[in-house]
Amino acid sequence: MEALQQILTTPAYHDYLAILKGARNGFVYGVKVRFPHAVVMSILFGRGDWQSRLWHIYRATKQHALNLAKFVTLYKTFLLIQRKANGGKERSSDTFIAGLLGGYMVFSERNAVNEQIVLYVVSRVVSSFLPRAGRRPSSDLSAGSANKPLPPDSRYFTVFAALSWGAVMWLFQHRGETIQPGMFNSMTYLYRDSETWNNLRTLLWHNT
Repeated sequence: MEALQQILTTPAYHDYLAILKGARNGFVYGVKVRFPHAVVMSILFGRGDWQSRLWHIYRATKQHALNLAKFVTLYKTFLLIQRKANGGKERSSDTFIAGLLGGYMVFSERNAVNEQIVLYVVSRVVSSFLPRAGRRPSSDLSAGSANKPLPPDSRYFTVFAALSWGAVMWLFQHRGETIQPGMFNSMTYLYRDSETWNNLRTLLWHNT
């Protein structure tokens, strides 16, 4: 155990062990995020018997967890390769290149899980261009510093929220085929299924 502890705390092995722990954290986070989501979606919108629904929950959770583990592993590996090739120094472009390569290798296949993950990332990238509330502390301006996120300026966020909802409602009504299937199902449940009922039971208790 002492020999193992020495390896774990030796700086020379840090970067390689960080890749291992990154894979572990990616897998665990994927399970935590996808499992409850898959359970809820299977209950609300799932079709077929419970055996097929449980199989869908397992497959979606496994794919999400493994994909995140793979991406973190590749991202950290590509960062390490670039850093070593540049004499131990990290350039500002290294993160973009590592993310680009990892994203292509892991998330380029179009399937339901990958599409949801990529759209989640895209929404965060787009919203990052909103002006922030307050200013980033001058002590955090150095490259690679672990600065904390700042929330969007409330004035710009108000406009952003209104435009987003206006756009998605227009798309749902007039170009529904362009909306991501999971969101389309949710919007159908909210806005179209609420237009029809046969009796008090289907008005207030059951959707159909």
